[in-house]
Amino acid sequence: MNAGAAVALAGATLGGTLTLVHLVRPRRSLGHWMLTAGISLLSVEAVCDGLASLAPSVAGMLHLERLRLLDLSLVPGVWLLFSLSYSRGNARLSLRRWLWPCLLMLAAAPLFTGVYFNQLVTAARWSESDGHFLITLGWPGLVLQVLLLMASVLVLMNLERTLRAAMGMMRWRIKFMMIGVGVLFVARIYTSSQSLLFRGFELPLENLDAGALIVGCLLMALSVGRSGAFEVDVYPSEPILTNSLTALTAGAYLVIVGVLAKVTVYVGGDRSFAAKAFGSLLVLVLLAVLAQSNRLRLRARQYVSRHFARPMYDYRSVWMKFTAASASKVEQVDLCRSLVRLVADMFQVLSVAIWVVDEKKEHLSLSASTFLSETNTADLDLSDLEGQDLMHHLQLQSEPVDLEASDAGWAVTLKRLHPGQFLHGGHRVCVPLVVRGELIGVITVGDRVGGIEFTLQDYDMLKCVGDHVTAALQGVQLSQKVLQAKELEAFQTMATFFVHDLKNAASTLNLMLQNLPEHYDDPAFREDSLKGISKTVTHINRLIGRLSLLRHEQKLDTVDTDLNALVNTAIAGIEQAFGPRLSKDLQPLPVLRVDREQFSKVVTNLVLNATEAVGANGTVLVETRVEGHWAVLTVSDDGCGMSPDFLSHGLFRPFQTTKKSGLGIGMFHSKMIVEAHGGRIAVASEQGEGTTFQVFLPVPVPTQ
Repeated sequence: MNAGAAVALAGATLGGTLTLVHLVRPRRSLGHWMLTAGISLLSVEAVCDGLASLAPSVAGMLHLERLRLLDLSLVPGVWLLFSLSYSRGNARLSLRRWLWPCLLMLAAAPLFTGVYFNQLVTAARWSESDGHFLITLGWPGLVLQVLLLMASVLVLMNLERTLRAAMGMMRWRIKFMMIGVGVLFVARIYTSSQSLLFRGFELPLENLDAGALIVGCLLMALSVGRSGAFEVDVYPSEPILTNSLTALTAGAYLVIVGVLAKVTVYVGGDRSFAAKAFGSLLVLVLLAVLAQSNRLRLRARQYVSRHFARPMYDYRSVWMKFTAASASKVEQVDLCRSLVRLVADMFQVLSVAIWVVDEKKEHLSLSASTFLSETNTADLDLSDLEGQDLMHHLQLQSEPVDLEASDAGWAVTLKRLHPGQFLHGGHRVCVPLVVRGELIGVITVGDRVGGIEFTLQDYDMLKCVGDHVTAALQGVQLSQKVLQAKELEAFQTMATFFVHDLKNAASTLNLMLQNLPEHYDDPAFREDSLKGISKTVTHINRLIGRLSLLRHEQKLDTVDTDLNALVNTAIAGIEQAFGPRLSKDLQPLPVLRVDREQFSKVVTNLVLNATEAVGANGTVLVETRVEGHWAVLTVSDDGCGMSPDFLSHGLFRPFQTTKKSGLGIGMFHSKMIVEAHGGRIAVASEQGEGTTFQVFLPVPVPTQ
């Protein structure tokens, strides 16, 4: 058996063993099944690769290579499903967007490969200089390599997003699983790109995929062995291609490798090229592991602090980071998730949690954590006595407390809330969040990388962080209370007006029902009753329609309109009823683009308000004119006027009115309509003197 076959069969054996281990594990999530299927497919590929190296004939070798490619046609769909579902608490959202492409890939790729099975590999020739076979791919085989290359990049991008979203203990648990799968597809990107560049491949090149399978399986086994958990729940944000380091790296890699491969061929080839590529892969994996090592980063920071005589923390930078992280958060959960991530990264601890006191000041509840989720906090519930004792002692603390140094009941309770994940994970510390002697929450940190104890500088920084978290948390809680108060006030205001009008309508209908048995045979009474019922129903529908205006966007259907004609039509009925006390001065205007129905409501509302404000002897004047690039509609009256306070704070707000009957929606709606036309409303008023409204509409610029 040659070395290539030995590597391939070793990879297949290790992959098969890992598959069996996963099959006997109790949890059966989609990510679990996809990983099992994916490793099985790669193990079958390795078997075909090893047997092809041992094939007694060229025809047998080509047939095994076609079977290998047929097996590989299932790889893109399976592994893409794995990358979308593994360790994602919001996997359903990702799968909903990618489900049909994945299913299509699972069905179409094998079908395509099966139809063109005999054309996947077209020839094989022996290279005397290199000492191995060179396999030529047909066009279906090249298409499959393109699909494998694209799928590999997508898988790595999804894994990158999941790893970026993980923090603390969650990141520690899944890190080596991510790197292990990453090894498989970094190697796949290399081998697929080489196959596309040279329209074929050498048998030793396939050993790189088998070697990657060995390394990847070992890393995956290490991940499960070190944490005891296959996956955790991470909530990455929506994927954005431009934010992915994988996409940039893969693009640069393909360009560089393409150039280097051509140079290698030009200078005569290199027999050790595959071995060098595999060595480079191992170096990249080692660098990836070191780059993800929290312990290494912490040691580097300590070394710089100790030997270069500088503070361990840049307080100005820390303040800016925490301010930026908390300034845009309006929900308590979002704020706490952002803060635990910063605390975990700053102090290089894997376990961080923020516990918040409930509104009744009776219990502590978990708001965010890097190692606990909602599903595994059920066993950590406190009794009422434990909760009261814990909160009583914490609100007396003004500094961070080392929990390992205390055997008091409250400290034991807090340690139970924050169970240690390692035997040598350093001390657990709590930071009380106290405002004016009142506890609003507590931060617990533990499982520091390398088991390093907290120094005086660490405790000082924890105190500063606790003060910032306290202020941010209190700000969010106060904002939520203000928002709830405003919502309640708005609801009560709407309910007051709505109930008042409905009560009047119900009284009218009730009076009719009381008189109905006695006067039912009177035709005049029935006619009046029908009119009354119709009027009441119309009033209720109008009321509902006016309230619905508050929750709909203003949509316009503009047409060329003579504004003066629209004004005459809109106020015709009012003018007839009001008589000579309503006068008009309508100057010539250019044609305007307005929504006739909507703008008629504005005119009617302004004129009706003016007539109601003037009383029995007042006058109303309606004018139109052109001022610069604006057409101006003016409605003025000499009525009671409005107070400066109402003009500043109540005029254009819903449910604010000076009239005894009304909802205060008319001016709010009118302002919405005018602004939707690109115009504006101006108002001048003085109590006892009258009011003048001016509506400015833009005049269209004539086209040349």
